[in-house]
Amino acid sequence: MTIILVSVLGALAVTKLTGQVQMRDRMAHLGVSSGLTRLIGVVEVAAIVGLLIGLVWPPLGVAAAVGLVMQLTGAAIFHARAKDPVPVAAVPVVFAVAATALAVLHVIGD
Repeated sequence: MTIILVSVLGALAVTKLTGQVQMRDRMAHLGVSSGLTRLIGVVEVAAIVGLLIGLVWPPLGVAAAVGLVMQLTGAAIFHARAKDPVPVAAVPVVFAVAATALAVLHVIGD
């Protein structure tokens, strides 16, 4: 599960950090500035690092997963405010559920 989350986040973080036109347009549609988009990309990179280190030190994995749940919840809210179709708004929710499951697995695995 960690590798799936890291892969998806990595792809999204790169497009945010490099300011790719498609991502800039998508984020502008949500009302997110280019500066905030880059900050979100940095947060996603931090989550990636935390999730990967969490494979050997679970407390950091839990913290990264919880932070990721908060970020993804915010993303879902922005999609809902922009009146995006339900399947689009549901994507961050699905990944937030996966991050929650990962956090739980870390906790019960200790």
